[in-house]
Amino acid sequence: MYWDDAVIFGLVTVGLMVAFMAGWVGFVIHDHKRHGKHGKSDQGRAD
Repeated sequence: MYWDDAVIFGLVTVGLMVAFMAGWVGFVIHDHKRHGKHGKSDQGRAD
């Protein structure tokens, strides 16, 4: 099976996008659990 450069580039691009989105969603969930029920306005406080 022959792999065209455009197909490889597309798969790599989609893979990077999926990895980035998964990491971003994981960070948001982790940050939300760490802050409890506070929103983003709570980040400036030192507790």
